[in-house]
Amino acid sequence: MNIAAFLKMTYGIYMVSSKSGNQLSSYIANTVFQVTAEPPQIAISCHKNNTSAHIIEESGVFSVSVLEKETDAGLIGLFGYQSGNEEEKFDRVDYKYGTTGAPIILSHSLAYFECRVVDKYDVGSHYLFIGKVEEGELLHEEKDPLTYAYFRNEMKLMAPERAPTYVDKNKLKKLQEQENEEPKMKETENNKGKDLGPTYICTICAYVYDPEVGDEAQGIPPGTPFEDLPEDWVCPVCAAAKSMFMLEN
Repeated sequence: MNIAAFLKMTYGIYMVSSKSGNQLSSYIANTVFQVTAEPPQIAISCHKNNTSAHIIEESGVFSVSVLEKETDAGLIGLFGYQSGNEEEKFDRVDYKYGTTGAPIILSHSLAYFECRVVDKYDVGSHYLFIGKVEEGELLHEEKDPLTYAYFRNEMKLMAPERAPTYVDKNKLKKLQEQENEEPKMKETENNKGKDLGPTYICTICAYVYDPEVGDEAQGIPPGTPFEDLPEDWVCPVCAAAKSMFMLEN
């Protein structure tokens, strides 16, 4: 079986949030889909080991925020790859509480739904929650939603390990090696004739450091080879250390 085939299946990218007592939780999801029109119901998938799964079970409510195409990679990294105190994460985004009591992420959202759990299915590593839509709001009609294809092909990211669509990066690497792909050597207009070295990929979130582009957010100018990055440099998406990067083949 060619596991790369799974990467051709299409999805959206969403933020699923919930609250139980004083505990807030939110995670990046691509397994969100409408299952019925009357009544309107939405299904979500959540890994059993995620805190969010237990909070949704306890509260019986969740919200789904539809992320826009131009969503900042830092937001995805914060809620998709980085562990830590959830309340501190919520301090870094714009959100509100809905009529169900669930938090609703507004940052980079173009629409949202509030849902009340009506069914739950054990599907192995994940729970499948079915939620009846209580409220829904369109925030930005003119904007396009973020898709899994754009997430992978343009943002150069991969689903985290607990995502339903996770594909083992080591298996993908072996597949790439079999295809005998050569490392890309980049050069910019200001660095013609200079070998900037190959690109490097984060083994945690699959962010690709491109020496031609650099990392403007952390003060790394275009034309900086990976080897010349400061040792305290971290992945701009998931905050992984430089040592967690490997040569991209």
